[in-house]
This record gives sequence, structure tokens and C-alpha cells, in this order.
Amino acid sequence: MKKEECIFCKIAKGEIPSIKIYENKSFFAIPDAHPVVPGHSLIISKKHFDNTLEMPANVGNDLLDAIKKTTEKLLEKHKSEGFNLANNNSEAAGQVVKHVHFHIIPRNKGDGLKFFA
Repeated sequence: MKKEECIFCKIAKGEIPSIKIYENKSFFAIPDAHPVVPGHSLIISKKHFDNTLEMPANVGNDLLDAIKKTTEKLLEKHKSEGFNLANNNSEAAGQVVKHVHFHIIPRNKGDGLKFFA
């Protein structure tokens, strides 16, 4: 897929409207279009990288900032007790959109969602 066709690149450029939960210079967070639980959201890089291995290390602080700030907002809004952070790299690992992104999934005890269980 070319960057021009990438849905996350189009969202990053404002070509597709989105509700941003959080944003810094390198990443933004939006609700997932197909959430597995209420509050399921995505942290997406503003620049196109196919997967985590292509990201330069110097964006690490911005990534951690986006994860922490977004998760704090989601936990408070959804009264969640915890969260999962997931990142799929390549089709074999379940990556659907070939643009690096991280899933934040708010969790509560007994919510029925199975993760690595």
C-alpha cells in the first residue's frame, strides 16, 4: 500500500475527520472504529512507518507520552481498572492496517475479554 492510500496517513493529514483523544508532535489517539470494549482506542504515528521496527528510537518519549496521557483519559472516562496495550506487527501477527499503531483496551475484572489467556 502506498502512503497516499493509507487510511491512517489520511487521518493524520486531516483528509478524513476524526475525534482526537490526545495528540503530541509525533502521535495522535483516536477511538477504534471497531472497538472490542467501550473506550478501545488507537495511538497512531503521524509519520508513516509500516511497523514498530521502522520507527526511529527518538520518537520513543512521544510514544510513551501518548500512551500514558491517552490511557489516563480512557481509564477515568470508562471507570476502568486496568488496560491492555497491544501492537501487531505484520499480517502474520494480525496487523490489518500497514501503518504503526498501538491499541489501548480499557479493562475491568470479569469483563469477559480474553487476552493471552
